[in-house]
Amino acid sequence: MRLFMHLAMAGLMVIATLPAQGQTFSSKAVQFRLEPVAQGLEHPWGLAFLPDGNLLVTERAGRLRIVRDGTLDPEPVPGVPDLVVSGQGGLLEVLLHPEFTANRTLFLSYSHRNGAGMTTRVAKAKFIEDRLTDVSVIFEAEPRSSKTRHFAGRMAFDGEGYLYIAVGDRGEMDRAQDTGDDAGGVHRITVDGEPAPGNPGLDDPRIQDTFYTWGNRNIQGMTVHPESGAIWTHEHGPRGGDEVNILQAGTNYGWPEITYGIDYSGLPITMDTEKEGMAQPLHYWDPSIAPSGMAFYDGSLIPEWRGDLFVGALKMRKLVRLRIADGEVQDEEDLLTDLGERLRDVRMGPDGALWLLTDHARGNLYRLVPAQ
Repeated sequence: MRLFMHLAMAGLMVIATLPAQGQTFSSKAVQFRLEPVAQGLEHPWGLAFLPDGNLLVTERAGRLRIVRDGTLDPEPVPGVPDLVVSGQGGLLEVLLHPEFTANRTLFLSYSHRNGAGMTTRVAKAKFIEDRLTDVSVIFEAEPRSSKTRHFAGRMAFDGEGYLYIAVGDRGEMDRAQDTGDDAGGVHRITVDGEPAPGNPGLDDPRIQDTFYTWGNRNIQGMTVHPESGAIWTHEHGPRGGDEVNILQAGTNYGWPEITYGIDYSGLPITMDTEKEGMAQPLHYWDPSIAPSGMAFYDGSLIPEWRGDLFVGALKMRKLVRLRIADGEVQDEEDLLTDLGERLRDVRMGPDGALWLLTDHARGNLYRLVPAQ
């Protein structure tokens, strides 16, 4: 069976089609092009840049892949922890330890099932000689649920070396306001899985020790501001109300007590868009764009974009550029609207280019560079 799966994946790589090499697009500031790097990825979800210039890419179907010298290795990385692929769940984020070069440690987020139901887990592992070893679970959101959506899974490290983990509301919205329940918030832990010092719940028995924020519906983008070091996120609203937020310890982001969206039925979830003690988003979209992946551009290839925030969109199939100044969004521009692909992840590469993953059964990896 495993051999069949490998052969099938190789077949996908042969028959998948990428846009023409050097396809050129325009923005307000510059012209740019997409360089196809890899194809045939089954619903890719996250990527990480290795020190040797290669890349790791997760496939939601449960595989960790290597893009080596611009070519997708047909063999998945062995040693991925036990997980379940169901609904929106599967293998999600891959994130390198800040001192990866020295310790070869990385982190994976994924969905897991046992007799009590499904949940979000994070494991750490060593990546040595193209395989995972010493795999151990360091975080597990509780309680579990039978729901197959809103696992979140995005992760980031702050400047102190603490790990931030997004957990969605699991499709049970009221859980996001229950600070004794791990769903619907962001958790901050050490690399060994302990609550990070200074977490808001450490001295409050009503709040889980690992919580950093709560009232978050389903965070699908997380990145670190290149100058301030603040953790920025965005999350899916229902029908409308997708949000961009800057994380502040102990902050309630309001879901579902306040929202700029409505239910999928068309009925209101609440009549309130603001309440005392609940944060307002820096920016929101209505109607929903279904944002996924985000990165600040801080490279030198396209200086006109320095400091801009880039957000992928699944539903609207585009890349959004947000110009931010004085703590506010000053301008918004839609890019790649003619590409026709669901953008799952957006990353700032060490080469100064933006890197994009598209969420399809035969998903693509692109490198975005100047047209000239």
